[in-house]
Parts: sequence; C-alpha cells; structure tokens
Amino acid sequence: MEFEDRCHKVQEPKFDCLLFDLDDTLYPLSSGIAGHVKKNIEDYMVEKLGIDESKIENLGNLLYKNYGTTMAGLRAIGYSFDYDEYHAFVHGRLPYDNIKPDPVLKHILKNLRIRKLIFTNGDKVHAVRALKRLGLEDCFEGIICFETLNPPCPPQGDQEPEIFDIAGHFARSSTADELPKTPVLCKPNVDAMEEALRIANVNPHKAIFFDDSVRNILAEKAEDVLYADRVAIETSVTA
Repeated sequence: MEFEDRCHKVQEPKFDCLLFDLDDTLYPLSSGIAGHVKKNIEDYMVEKLGIDESKIENLGNLLYKNYGTTMAGLRAIGYSFDYDEYHAFVHGRLPYDNIKPDPVLKHILKNLRIRKLIFTNGDKVHAVRALKRLGLEDCFEGIICFETLNPPCPPQGDQEPEIFDIAGHFARSSTADELPKTPVLCKPNVDAMEEALRIANVNPHKAIFFDDSVRNILAEKAEDVLYADRVAIETSVTA
C-alpha cells in the first residue's frame, strides 16, 4: 500500500495546463502576418481616426511600448472606436494563406495529455481563422481572446474627444507615471493574466505559458506561471 501511494505521488503531473499565445508563436514570424498587422493598424489610425501620417510611427511605438498594444494605447489617450470595426480592419485583410498547416505541431499537441488553451490579445475571429489555417482548431479546449477580457466599447458621444498628447508628454518628461489609464485589458498587463486565469479556472502554480514576447514573459512572472518562448517550444519538441 505504501509503495502504491509512493507511485501515485511520483506519477502526479507537475503541470495541468498549457496556455499558448497565437501570433508568431504557433506560426512563425516568417509568415509575414505581423508586418501586415502593423501596416493595417497604421492605415486605421490614418483613415479612421484622422491621425497625421507623419506622426504614426512615433505615436505607434509609444503606444505599443507603454500600453502593450496600439489599440489599448489609442483608447487610453482618448480615441473612441468600435472594437469589432477595428479588428475587422486590422485582421480582416490579412493574407491568411501565408499561414501553412503544421501537421508536426498538431501531432505533438494531440499527444500532450494535458489541458491546452489559447491566450491571445487578438479577437476571436482572427484566432479561429489562424488556427484553421494551421490545422489546429481541434487541439485546444478553448480560446481566451480580446472579447473574453473586454466588454464592447461604449458608443462615442457627440462631443469631440480630448486627446492626450503622449508624444509631447515624453518630450517633456521621461516618466510614464502620469500617463492616462487604458480601459482595454490585454497582455502584458498583469490584471489581464489574473482575469484569464480566473476565467479559465487555471492554477498559476501548475501552468506553463508559451509566448514569443519577452515582455509578456517578464510581466507574467508576477503570477508565478512558468513561461517559455518559441525557441523553448521547438527545443523541447525536437529533443
């Protein structure tokens, strides 16, 4: 009896959930999707929000660096827009044919007898399309995405929004302490990870997260989740 108890303890899995980022993690950066996303975001800022094209590169960098995603930053500094429209513009025109089926990865995932979830900042339509292109749509228990963590954007009123001059702020000061808060919940915000873990009922001490973003990995260490980047994934599955 004592021997059986010892065996059960040895065989108890150390981890019970794997959380996978999607973009540039389950498919490679060489697909070019990231470049198209960046271009579409910049076009949206010019065409839909009326931002001067000459300011786009600097503004986009500041928003991404300080808020995790350009969308989160745009909402923080005062822009109001429909989230579905934004995602349709940014992701709806992507060349999904660039994402190729990955039967090797599918075989590996199917043979991992452990709970697996997608956790992405992208919207659900994009996540589903990308997973279908990869042939991985039946490899995950669920998808934690933008809509999971964020309610619909409230309609914009008649009054013109007051836009915070983030570029001017950093021209005067190097501190980010006084920046306006964003209503958007997304990685690498620790609150986003806490909410995702709560919704998925995941024990952070028994979960591994796979992500291509170093800042996501560093930020989420606060949740005691074990992280690995794409290189670690490839190393572990080819060993």
